Amino acid sequence: MKAHVRAFPRALTVLAVVAVALVGPGCRRAVKPEAGGDRTVEAGVPVGFGSEARGAPEVTWDFGDGSPPQPGARVSHAFPRAGSFQVRALEKDEVLASATVTVVPRPVLRAMPADVEVAVFFPQLRGNVEPLVGFFARMLGQAQTRQALEDAPLLSLVLRELRGEPRLVDPEEGVGFFSLPGFEGTVALLGVTDSEAALEAVVDELRAGGARVVGREAGGAVRFERESGTQMLLFADRGYLYLVVPDSPEEEGGDEEEQASGRIEKVLAQEGGTGAAEVEPIRARITGMSGPGLSEQPLLTELRPKVGAGNVHLFARAEEGEESEGIRGLWAALRVEEGKAELEGWVASDKSLFAGKSGPGSELLGKAPAGPIAALMVSMPPEEMTKLVFGAPGSERRERTLLRLKDQGFDAAGTDELLGALRGDMTLLAYFDAVAFYRNFFLGNRRPEPRGTLLFQAGLVRAEPVLEWLTGRLKERGQPYEVLKGADATRLRTRVMDQPVEFTVSADRLSVNGGESLGARPSGDLGVALRERYGGNAFEPGHVSAMVDVGRLRAELDAPKEVPGVSPQQLPVARSLVGTLMDQLPPVENVFIDFAPEEGGGRFRASAVLRERSR
Repeated sequence: MKAHVRAFPRALTVLAVVAVALVGPGCRRAVKPEAGGDRTVEAGVPVGFGSEARGAPEVTWDFGDGSPPQPGARVSHAFPRAGSFQVRALEKDEVLASATVTVVPRPVLRAMPADVEVAVFFPQLRGNVEPLVGFFARMLGQAQTRQALEDAPLLSLVLRELRGEPRLVDPEEGVGFFSLPGFEGTVALLGVTDSEAALEAVVDELRAGGARVVGREAGGAVRFERESGTQMLLFADRGYLYLVVPDSPEEEGGDEEEQASGRIEKVLAQEGGTGAAEVEPIRARITGMSGPGLSEQPLLTELRPKVGAGNVHLFARAEEGEESEGIRGLWAALRVEEGKAELEGWVASDKSLFAGKSGPGSELLGKAPAGPIAALMVSMPPEEMTKLVFGAPGSERRERTLLRLKDQGFDAAGTDELLGALRGDMTLLAYFDAVAFYRNFFLGNRRPEPRGTLLFQAGLVRAEPVLEWLTGRLKERGQPYEVLKGADATRLRTRVMDQPVEFTVSADRLSVNGGESLGARPSGDLGVALRERYGGNAFEPGHVSAMVDVGRLRAELDAPKEVPGVSPQQLPVARSLVGTLMDQLPPVENVFIDFAPEEGGGRFRASAVLRERSR
């Protein structure tokens, strides 16, 4: 009996072993792997599948995106591109679990740290890069545009994409450049579909450009050294390729001690000390960031509704402790169409720009000759105008102005009167006279000097300081001039570049008329005409507006059919020569810019229109 009792535990042990052997596989299959359910993730961001819990089954994971299957109870996978993928947990041919993963492009702003100071970026490559490349190709030429792309960090991969070569970049993701606090340099980033292949392609490009590989890591990061001794760092993180580029040291100069210090720093950089120490923290900041990155930065979130969408965007914020006159940041969008680029932006300020006041309007624009090739109007409060012309109080430019005025004989009281003489409005108009141009070319000094008329007008609150300053400047230059005093104004007549110039100073206005007579041109409200052309409230009180009309200049040059004193055979030759010279310039038709303060900041607009290049 005792023998049976002693044998009983051994029998139970054997029975347990047999039972586990018989039913163990069935029990393991009964514990299903965890696919995690359907979900939406960002391209390039690792996603976990399965479980690390004890007893989690070892299976093979098929991610449905063409990548190799991966065995394990718990695995991590980054989907390289956007799309919908069926993820399956397999045991041989049996599907134990599955989930649908919807992969969306990772926004470029989420790939930038939240403390970025300045960022320029394309929201996505598709539909945004092509118009901009086309615009610059039309302006600069195909070869020069291609060379600029090839020379820019990471953009050579974009150029490959445009040429239809094997795809390495993700057209649904973005490309950009940004700067970070405490780092003197730029970081470039580009969304890619194959991080390893893209990284190797950039390595080849940088080597071809003269950079030397000085270190590689198992994770794929590559350090380069430039001729200046500074180091660059190339690495991939969550679907984006990053290139950290420190600013090159300035050329040696100054005293011997400074030169020696520069040489020591260069040696340290070449040995991998200073260079590596400068770029490695940037990688740590990027790879260690989590969450929305720059995309939900409070100032950026505030500014984005102020401006419409564009092909390229710019964001900048004031540095901590930076003297910025209340400026908090800037947000702008560049929109490019066939032959036209438009920039719209908003400057955010925590105090009213121009002290919350509007400037006076332009009297000159109200009745001016038609057809200027350039126009500038500045309208702002007098104290802001004084800052613009003479520099802000305490600034280096203001100090230089005060020293010049002192040298010209102005005492402190006279200087204050001059600085306070401006009313706040200033207008400049430029006209081209093609007949006078060709006449001078053939009958004058035979040089292609511009000929035309400049009209300038500035509102005054005091005339005497301005008249004193003008006469002092003419005397200082040794410029002969004639003084004509009238009941309401004083005129100073002289000649500049062999053309007549007349200054008229009245109680409330300084006017300058230089060059050829405009008597034959019709006059009217030029401000209305400019607003109709450029839209908005440009060239109105409170605005700073400017335009250059190169198309008008071309038309003026081509207009004359005869010039007094010039033979009919000579004029076509000169017109052809001038046309050839003009064709060497960028084919810009006109350029426009406008800025005006609004509540909480100020809005600016700019545009450039191109013409077809001559073939």
